Amino acid sequence: MLSKLRVQHFAIIDDLTLTFAPGLNVFSGETGAGKSIVIEALGFVLGARGDVNLIKDGADKMCVEAQFVSSVLPANLRKEYGLSADQFTLRRELDRKGKNKAYVEGRAVTVTTLSQIGQALVDFHGQHDHQSLLHASVHLTLLDQFAKHETLVSQVANAWQTVQSIQAKLDAARLSAQEKERLLDMSQYQLDEIERMNPKPGEDADLEQALPKLKHAGKLLELAGEAYEELYAADLSATARGSKAARALNEMAQLDENLAPLAENVQSALVTLEDAASTLSDYKDGLDVDENTLDKTLERHEKIKRLKLKYGPEISDILQTAQQLRTQIDNLKHSQEREQDLQNELSKAQEELLKLAQMLHEKRLKAAEKLSAQITAQIKPLGFNQVKFGVAVDMDEENITSTGADKVEFLFSPNPGQALHPLKNIASGGEISRVMLGLKTVLAPTVPVMVFDEVDAGIGGETGWLVGEKLRACAQGRQVLCVTHLAQVAAQANQNFYVSKTADKKSTHVTINSLSGKKLTAEIARMLGGGDEKSAAYSHAQELLSKAH
Repeated sequence: MLSKLRVQHFAIIDDLTLTFAPGLNVFSGETGAGKSIVIEALGFVLGARGDVNLIKDGADKMCVEAQFVSSVLPANLRKEYGLSADQFTLRRELDRKGKNKAYVEGRAVTVTTLSQIGQALVDFHGQHDHQSLLHASVHLTLLDQFAKHETLVSQVANAWQTVQSIQAKLDAARLSAQEKERLLDMSQYQLDEIERMNPKPGEDADLEQALPKLKHAGKLLELAGEAYEELYAADLSATARGSKAARALNEMAQLDENLAPLAENVQSALVTLEDAASTLSDYKDGLDVDENTLDKTLERHEKIKRLKLKYGPEISDILQTAQQLRTQIDNLKHSQEREQDLQNELSKAQEELLKLAQMLHEKRLKAAEKLSAQITAQIKPLGFNQVKFGVAVDMDEENITSTGADKVEFLFSPNPGQALHPLKNIASGGEISRVMLGLKTVLAPTVPVMVFDEVDAGIGGETGWLVGEKLRACAQGRQVLCVTHLAQVAAQANQNFYVSKTADKKSTHVTINSLSGKKLTAEIARMLGGGDEKSAAYSHAQELLSKAH
C-alpha cells in the first residue's frame, strides 16, 4: 500500500504530507479545490509526464516522495534496484529547466525506472478514462490484457512484419526495366565512388593527426636539429663533464650515504638527456618534407570528408553503405530469378501469419466469453436489473494487421428484453463509469493500489451507494484512493480527506485534512446539500455513516 505521500511546490500545493490507511481512502471537497492534484502528484512520482508549468510560483523545483509498503513488487525489480525490505521510498524532482531527478531508496535512477515500479504497484483511472470505452480500438487492448497471451500477440506482430518486409522486396524486384536500369546505374556509380577511395576504419582520424606534422615539417626539422645539437652533438665535453661528475658523486656516496640520492639524480639526468637526444635524432630522420606527400594527404583527407557527408557520418557508415549497395546491385541484376523466390517466400510467410492469426482469434474468443461473464458479475450489483455485457470478436482474414485479424467491440444491454448493442451507442455516462469500474476490478486483481478520480461521474442516489460498496469491496486486501463528489461513496471510506483551497492577492494554497467524528459527518452533510446539526442533511449523513460502518 501507499503509506505516505509528501508533495512540495506542486501546482498550488506548498508542502504537504499525507498518511494513508489500508482500504478505501476518499478525497472530497468543493469543485475546484484541488482534489485531483494529489492524484496527479502520485502519478508524477510514478513516472507520468512532468510539466514545468506545474512548479508552484516562486519555487525553483517541485518534488514528490512516496513511501510504499508492499511485498508484491516483482522479484526482478527488487533485485535490480536492491529493494530487500517491503518498505521503500520513491522520489522525483523537476526543476524549471526541465531536468528530472529520480531516486529509489536514495539511489539515483531514471524516470523510466519509476514508471516500471509504478506499473507494478498502482493502477490509475482518471476523470476521463471511462470515455476510452467509447473507442473500439481500446477494446482489443483490454481483451488481450485480460487474456494474457502476450507471447502469441508478439508472434503475430513479428509474422506481420516479416510479410511486410518480403512484400517490399518483391515490389522492388517488380520494378520496370527502365527503373531498374536507372537504379542500377546510380547504385553502381555510388559504389565505384566509395571503392575508388577504399577508406579504412579510423583513417580519417589518422589523417587529421598527420596533417599538422606534414604542414610544418620544414620548421619541425629545423627545430629538431637545433635541439639535438644543443643536447648532444654540439657539446660532447659537457656530457663528458657530466659523466665525470656522476662518477665523482658515486664515489662520494660510498663515503657519505646521504649523497646517494643526489648521485642517482645526476645519473638519471644524464640518461634522460641521452634518451632525449636519441629520440630527437629518430624524429628528425623520420620527418617527411616532401611537398608531394602533403598534397596527396590533403587531397585524400578532403575526399574522405566528402564521402562522409554523402554516406557518413563515420567511415563505418560509408563501408556499411557500400555493402548495402553491393546487395542492391546484385538483387537488381538478378531480379527476375529473385522475384519467383520472393513470391514463394511471401506465400509461406502469409500462411504462417494466417495460422498465427487464427490461433489468436480462437484464444480471443475464449477470453471474450470469460471476460463477458466476469464483467457482468461485477457490474450487475451496481444498479442494473438484468444487465448483459458481451465482447464481440470478428475475424477478417483479408485484412490482417500487426494485431491480428480481429475486430473487438464491447456490447451492452442495461435493460430486460433489450438486445446487445455497441456500448458506445447506448450507454449513458453513468453506465459507462460503472462498466469501467467493473473492468478495473477484473483487469487489475494483483495491483496493490487502485486510484479512481471521479469514477462516480453521472450517477447518484442508490446507485451511488452501490458504487461505494464496490469501491470498498475492491479495497479489501489492497488500497483504493478515490476522488468523489458523492456522499454515498465518501461515507463508506476507511479514511476521509477534506481538500480546501484558499487564495490571497499573491498566491493560492491547498490544505488537506483527515476527517473523523463530527467533522466527517459535517462534510457528508455538505455533500448532501448542507446544513447544521439539526438539518435533514446532517441526519441523513449520520444514517449513511451508520449504515456503512
